[in-house]
Amino acid sequence: MTARTEHPGRPTARALRRALRREVPTTVGLLADEEDFTAMRAYRTFPFDDHTAYLRHTEALIGRLATEGLHTDIALFDPVDYAWHCTDTGRDPDAPAHRARYTASISAAGGAVLTYTGQPLDLLLPALADTAVRRATHAYATAVLADLGTCAACHQDIGGAALDHATALLHRLLERAGPGTHHLVCSTPAGEDPLTAALTADRTTATAPAADWGATEFSTVLAVSVALDTPAGLVMRTSAEGTPDRLRGWRLARGRLVPLSAAEVFNAYCTDAETGEPIGPEPGVDYRAGFELGPDMGEFGH
Repeated sequence: MTARTEHPGRPTARALRRALRREVPTTVGLLADEEDFTAMRAYRTFPFDDHTAYLRHTEALIGRLATEGLHTDIALFDPVDYAWHCTDTGRDPDAPAHRARYTASISAAGGAVLTYTGQPLDLLLPALADTAVRRATHAYATAVLADLGTCAACHQDIGGAALDHATALLHRLLERAGPGTHHLVCSTPAGEDPLTAALTADRTTATAPAADWGATEFSTVLAVSVALDTPAGLVMRTSAEGTPDRLRGWRLARGRLVPLSAAEVFNAYCTDAETGEPIGPEPGVDYRAGFELGPDMGEFGH
């Protein structure tokens, strides 16, 4: 019997499998708060009984995956949604394999997922929570637009037309804002709580940035106000190296972004939203009137 020899310069089977493993993405489901962790303790196969220890072991796991060069996504694990998923599919929620399958599906279902880049959990957890809120806001706004149906007069899809109009408003706003880092916040009434969306657009050239998921989310919330003709406020903070931050604002009226005066912008930023009491202006900040978007950005019609 002769011993098997490896060809010089040819990777071993183990090395090939290790290389292939680096091309397989990993998703880790994370129980962000104590309430969700307590819900999972009801399952016999869930091995942890202390949330702090669970977070410590999870951080060690994702750190090890990163050192191995593996692409790792962190998904916010929702025990309530998981239980519904198992009921709908007839699967046993106490089976680890079913939890793993559900975790892998969170991103495709529109859940909160972030790519792990080495950030500590005390930064990752609030970012995941913020992503979950934004996803839920976008889902709600999308549902509102979808329920509006077709205009009886012009036979257009009202929600779709409103989204196109809001997208054009945002693009023109960023185009006219010029270079710099622009942080925008839009808020509009919707039931008991207002719908709020935020967007940061970094412009280093005179060209408006291409659409991304954040811009789509922002436009969708703005489109709800456009379609329902409800009041909405939009503020923009622009930062550029060597100059004070510039604060501007607009109100939405019949689908038009109407510029606020410098005094109105000052009052909006320098008034406590809960108490109505005045608060001091930020030092080194320039409160400016909003600018016009142009005559072609007129009222919404469908």
